[in-house]
Amino acid sequence: MEKLLIAPRQAGASQRHAIFRTRCTISGNVCDLLIDSGCTENIISRSVVQKLHLKTTRNPHPYKISWVKKGVEIAVTEMCRVTFSIGKSYVCEVLCDVLDMDICHLILGRPWQFDTGAIYDGRANTYSFEWKQHKIRLLPRSAAENERDAPNKATMFVVSGSSLLSSWRESSWMLALVASNSQINGETTALPKTIQDILQKFQDVWPATLPNELPPLRDLQHQIDLQPGANLPNLPHYRMSPHEHEILRGIVEELLQKQMIQPSLSPCAVPALLVPKKDGSWRMCVDSRAINKITTKYRFPVPRLEDMLDKLAGATLFSKLDLRSGYHQIRICPGDEWKTAFKTRDGLFEWRVMPFGLCNAPATFMRLMNDILRPALGRYCVVYFDDILIFSRSLEDHRDHLTHILGILREHKLYLNITKCEFATSTVHFLGFIISSQGVHMDPQKIRAITDWPTPRSVTEVRSFVGLANFYRRFIRGFSIIIAPITECLKEKTLTWTADQERSFSTLKTALTTAPVLAIPDFNKPFQVDTDASSVGVGAVLAQDDRPLEFFSEKLSPARRNWSAYEQEFYAVVRALKQWEHYLLHQDFVLCSDNHALQFINSQKTMNKMHARWLTFLQRFSFVLKHKSGTQNRVADALSRRTTLLTTVQVDTPGLEALQELYAQDKDFSDAWRNLTSQPPIPYADFSIRHNFLFKGNQLCIPESSWREHLTKELHSGGLSAHVGRTKTLEQMQNRFYWPHIRRDVARFVERCPICQMYKGNAQNTGFYTPLPVPNSIWEDISMDFVLGLPRTKRGADSIMVVVDRFSKMAHFLACKKTFDALNVAILFFKEIVRLHGIPRSITSDRDVRFVSHFWRELWKRLQTEIKLSSAYHPQTDGQTEVVNRTLGNMLRCLAHEHPKQWDDYLGQAEFAYNAMSNRSTGQCPFSIVYTKCPNHVVDIAVLPNCKSKVATTTTEAYTKMLQEVKSKLEDSNSNYKQQADRSRREKIFHPGDLVMVRLRKERFTPGTYSKLSPRKIGPVPIVRRINDNAYVVELPPTFLTPSTFNVSDIFAYKPPDTGIIHSISSGEKSPTTGET
Repeated sequence: MEKLLIAPRQAGASQRHAIFRTRCTISGNVCDLLIDSGCTENIISRSVVQKLHLKTTRNPHPYKISWVKKGVEIAVTEMCRVTFSIGKSYVCEVLCDVLDMDICHLILGRPWQFDTGAIYDGRANTYSFEWKQHKIRLLPRSAAENERDAPNKATMFVVSGSSLLSSWRESSWMLALVASNSQINGETTALPKTIQDILQKFQDVWPATLPNELPPLRDLQHQIDLQPGANLPNLPHYRMSPHEHEILRGIVEELLQKQMIQPSLSPCAVPALLVPKKDGSWRMCVDSRAINKITTKYRFPVPRLEDMLDKLAGATLFSKLDLRSGYHQIRICPGDEWKTAFKTRDGLFEWRVMPFGLCNAPATFMRLMNDILRPALGRYCVVYFDDILIFSRSLEDHRDHLTHILGILREHKLYLNITKCEFATSTVHFLGFIISSQGVHMDPQKIRAITDWPTPRSVTEVRSFVGLANFYRRFIRGFSIIIAPITECLKEKTLTWTADQERSFSTLKTALTTAPVLAIPDFNKPFQVDTDASSVGVGAVLAQDDRPLEFFSEKLSPARRNWSAYEQEFYAVVRALKQWEHYLLHQDFVLCSDNHALQFINSQKTMNKMHARWLTFLQRFSFVLKHKSGTQNRVADALSRRTTLLTTVQVDTPGLEALQELYAQDKDFSDAWRNLTSQPPIPYADFSIRHNFLFKGNQLCIPESSWREHLTKELHSGGLSAHVGRTKTLEQMQNRFYWPHIRRDVARFVERCPICQMYKGNAQNTGFYTPLPVPNSIWEDISMDFVLGLPRTKRGADSIMVVVDRFSKMAHFLACKKTFDALNVAILFFKEIVRLHGIPRSITSDRDVRFVSHFWRELWKRLQTEIKLSSAYHPQTDGQTEVVNRTLGNMLRCLAHEHPKQWDDYLGQAEFAYNAMSNRSTGQCPFSIVYTKCPNHVVDIAVLPNCKSKVATTTTEAYTKMLQEVKSKLEDSNSNYKQQADRSRREKIFHPGDLVMVRLRKERFTPGTYSKLSPRKIGPVPIVRRINDNAYVVELPPTFLTPSTFNVSDIFAYKPPDTGIIHSISSGEKSPTTGET
């Protein structure tokens, strides 16, 4: 029973005598709702049932009710099922008895409380319950709101001032009612208490109308720059009916009152016009086409819808804010107001705030929103003109995010339209889509417009339908293929609508009504790409966790329709990866295709240029290829469930757990797995099971699957590799993994690597091999050289300084400039080499001016370092560095083939790859010789959890023994290599005074003098001095400004002409060796 008396209330007791009242929505109409725990049934007013045309049924158990005192009884004979909602979150359906009442529209009694498990808080007068994993807390309307909206059954009189004063003297109380226009919608009572507190705190951000004052003069105003010399427009006003003119006059007067416009004396003017709104009212617009035509256009990027949706991954709560007349909250740049002048019948006016219709207005508005919201953009907020979407993963985060954004708007005096805002909702309409924590939905209203579209009767109607349907193409699998018959009509001038078009028309409507909810990309999870092709077009699906993210399709051109099925499927893969390259380029993903032949794209023996170009493009991605109809490749499914990628360097490398499922059925390892997993285990050769993985010795066994190719690719061309050769790749694989015929498979993979075939060169050895003495320890004897002629990078580097330790074979590659003098070379050497390894005892280098300069010699002389110089331009004694140079060149060509001017970014990767692979001379990798351990690789089983290597920690004695073994191997290697090298080479011995011809290589010519027609040898010249069997000093003519030291491979014995033969020919005599014929 409600107390209907007007009496003064005590402070703090506003809810003490109040029953629970709030607002609800029934069939789109706002109704008054009351919750009464003393009512045994749910009750709805008969007037509501009649006005909303709700369907009623007969009550199977009619009854009569009476109020506090027996007397008048009311019969209840009808029932009605009612669906109502409170706020944006809660929707419920209840069965109600129909009753004549005017206390409210709907009473929720004990049945509703029992079904929901609602808990009542008597002091706060609130109901709390859980609904669909959400905690709902219903708040009552205030007493003032209830009294204001209560039916007024009293008679109201207008009294004079004297009567009012007389009544005041007779009474001890006078209550004054102060009207307050609350902008907080009654539906927000269903919001969490923290959100309601925020809305109350920021009520000044959403006034009923914009303030009657100009917006603040911010740093950003709308500036209008007219083209120099353009003619200013001065157009007459449009003619209007008297009624329209009165409406326009009223709008102008209102704008004048709000100071948004002012009278003008501008030399230019454009007409104003009226445009009807959806609610039947009118909006004034200005026809600014003439002024836009002579305005300099400024382009500001409009955010892409796809990019904004990608930011929403993982969000569960959303708030959408809409600015009230957002353009009118930006000032026109002072001095540019006259350029916005418009005419009406009543005069000339100009805007002081930014109006609609100016060409640069969208750019100005987006600049303002981006500037003020920059700290939050992309993190928990996206903005599209005057629509601001706030998204969060939890209620606590959403409270903070909403407070921050509202605070920014308050600081910059930007005002919202509360009627168009939504707060803390799990579903929100944004830019034509419905967004929720589940993903992205299509807007049912737009879908209804498509499904209700009548059959087109002209090409223009077909074009309109295609344009509307194309907006949702990302939701439809094979959209281009489905709509292909309809788009064929656009090529003709007249429409020919056949059964094919009608079938496509109906199929597309059905596809739109059954389209799935698209998930939002999560970059912490792997992607899956599913491709397909037909004779009409190609299609693809981007998915995560078996949920589609986006669909792609493309209609094939007539030429592509003639391709083979293999080429069409291959093209579908390439187009899909190009479409989603921004998602997949640095991600590991599963590629699914129903064409079995695509599994062998990496092993084609021959391919045309188009296939080679496509295959080179695919090399940029890291994926596992999966044939959809096969069941043997379960590794791909396992990979799609992993959150760590093989190509990402991590402390741990999960993902190999899927191998455990393959051992039992694998033809190579099923016997070993069966014996070792039996009870009791039966020993099987050298195999063992450690932590559910099968090992052969200390090598992890890899079953027959795409993992074999994937691991080979990683160790040959992955993130820490540099396209090393067959032997090095095989050694890296055999140190870690095992399967039968691994040598054959790795060799086949490396030989068919398209990057290696294209960018690696061949080297030939010439001359006898003259080894240097073997050093005694690491980084005591080094060799140095420069790689010149490289493209100049952004950092200015165009050369590489190569420093190699002659004992361990460890190398450092240092980017530098060709113009470095001795001082700069010395600084670089100390910075990168001495800092790590100390001062070497000796340096072997070529006879470059950098090394023979006085400064360089004096510097190393003071450091008591001996400099050993090899023969210029053919450093045979420094063959070690030359070999490293060739290897480095091959690596860089393979690594930087796409960005050759960024080769210095790949030096670190090339250096690691070189030092991590074993050296043929030492039998070990340089890294292990210097640091006593091999470096961890991404796929190294040593980093798998609990699968550490069995090798014990190397002790000091073992390290010393290892150094001795390395030295011994180097000596043996030098001896063996000399014997093998000298077999294919002949010995050349010259003596001082011998006349010889010497070959001039390109680098010996002065710049600008070398050409393809220049002589390749000069002479005869005499031998001056023998340095060793491989190097000689010759006497060059003074005109040749080049070093006189030559390698034996460039020296040829001079053969003087035979004067006897010449004399015989001139005298007619017969040669002794020539007989008559």
